[in-house]
Amino acid sequence: MAESKEEDLSQTLYSVFHEGLELFNKVSNTNEPMNSPEVQMDVKKAIANLEQATRLVSLADIFSKNEELEELATNNIQYLLLPALLGFLTAKLTSRDRKEILDVAEIYLKDFLHRTNDYKLSNYKFEMADEGQQEKSNTFKTEFEELAYAVNTRATKIQKYKQHKELKNHLESLKKNVENEHADEDIKRQYFLTMLKVFIHDVVDDLESIKMEKPLLEHMAKIKQEGLPKPKRQPPPPLKPIIITKDKIQKAVYGAGYPSLPTMTVDEFYEKKIADGLFPDPSKPKPSNSPMNLQQASLAGINLNDEDKEAEDLEKKIEEDDAEYLERLKARDEYRDEHRRGWGNRMNRS
Repeated sequence: MAESKEEDLSQTLYSVFHEGLELFNKVSNTNEPMNSPEVQMDVKKAIANLEQATRLVSLADIFSKNEELEELATNNIQYLLLPALLGFLTAKLTSRDRKEILDVAEIYLKDFLHRTNDYKLSNYKFEMADEGQQEKSNTFKTEFEELAYAVNTRATKIQKYKQHKELKNHLESLKKNVENEHADEDIKRQYFLTMLKVFIHDVVDDLESIKMEKPLLEHMAKIKQEGLPKPKRQPPPPLKPIIITKDKIQKAVYGAGYPSLPTMTVDEFYEKKIADGLFPDPSKPKPSNSPMNLQQASLAGINLNDEDKEAEDLEKKIEEDDAEYLERLKARDEYRDEHRRGWGNRMNRS
């Protein structure tokens, strides 16, 4: 029974993940404007699928900080891409504050690099919050040092570009082999690992872009605040990242640097509604003559307010001896006297 549940979870995770991955590829390769309603709908669908996949990965306890890359099952390697995919897709949202979008995208992208660092797939160095300010205040570069720094930086970028291009070409050739139904485990593993390495390059580049864009957004927001009155409209609820965790997903706390997102289970939600008197208590038997509640009426498609109003109107007509209503009742009784039940079509019988 437990094995069956694990298989169902694995199949659901695979299906949800690949549906989100297909939408990600569709959005990444589209020629439509990113702010078009159709593209934004695909972005949101992809995010929803990949968030669900993230919850399922947490539920299945697929990843652990104590394990080595060699211990990771081949099919599970692809799920390391989840925070990177969510980071890229979040950055493509256009219906929210850009600064808020970049903050959440940055959390996802850094989480991806933390995980690839843990599995020795990357060696990204995370900057401390005040490291940049200390560099500016404590160091002074001569003109020669600045020139040497620029040359080295350019050489590094060219080298990274070449590596990235080689990895993408290698990934394309591996993809053809993986699509073959007879592809062995080693080919699949190599394909997933190469895909991760391609994404590592893309994520590092995107983090650099975010780093440059955020100060501009902060400056523009400051100018806007000084020149315009505060809007009266309520801001939308903040974006919250869904991070892979080993804890029970409904009670997850995502560790240092990530917001805590306590949520209720379905059972807890229903119990709370019963305690509040909004839902019926299934443990207590319902009297046969008890009136129908609003929830039951809604499920049955009945409007209780309309029924009560109709009964009141009929009672009022009888009390006031409404001539038209009484005439209708009389005609109905006469019709029933003359047309007994079953006197209709007697199938040619006498």
